[in-house]
Amino acid sequence: MPIMSALESGFCRSAPWRIFARRRVLRWALQGHALSGQVLELGAGSGAMAEGAAIAFPEARLTVTDLDPTMVRSARERLRPYPNVEVIEADITRLAFEDGSFDIVTNNLMLHHVVEWPAALDEARRVLRPGGLLLGYDLTRTLAAEAIHFVDRSPHRLIEADDLAAQLVSSGFYEVAVDSAWRGHVMRFSGRAPRAWLLNQGGLIGFDGYM
Repeated sequence: MPIMSALESGFCRSAPWRIFARRRVLRWALQGHALSGQVLELGAGSGAMAEGAAIAFPEARLTVTDLDPTMVRSARERLRPYPNVEVIEADITRLAFEDGSFDIVTNNLMLHHVVEWPAALDEARRVLRPGGLLLGYDLTRTLAAEAIHFVDRSPHRLIEADDLAAQLVSSGFYEVAVDSAWRGHVMRFSGRAPRAWLLNQGGLIGFDGYM
């Protein structure tokens, strides 16, 4: 998983973005869901969204991750006042957590930074408990997004909405939804880990009624 560029790092740590993320983006990204139980945020950057989540859902236990040591330090400093939050350095394509460790996994504006983003979705599915929920949002592959990342030279792999939906299913999620917003420049997504796998002698045949 690549580390973001200096330009993006500065943006993520800026006060205007932190305020906007907490007050407006978090509610939109959660798609009407409340955070509860053990919650994992992948690629949390400076912790702006995590801070809003820690305030809004004090009963949830938040594990906040990022690969970039600068972002991890910034997030730890910002989230130090919240006893329900732990910040750790982690590669979201190779998570050290055991299978089924979390009730909810979130990923906010980070998936396109992961060149091997299908592996990140596989890992999100692995660490979710049966029936667990994945929530996230990201940039859609547009000319504007391509231009921005050409300028800042950060490693990335922008994603089409249809490709994201197909990969969520391939990674083992069901009740998959991918919705474009903000004139097609961003998309939010969700999916659930299956509650039960149905097997026969030939292998997997379906789960939770989804075939």
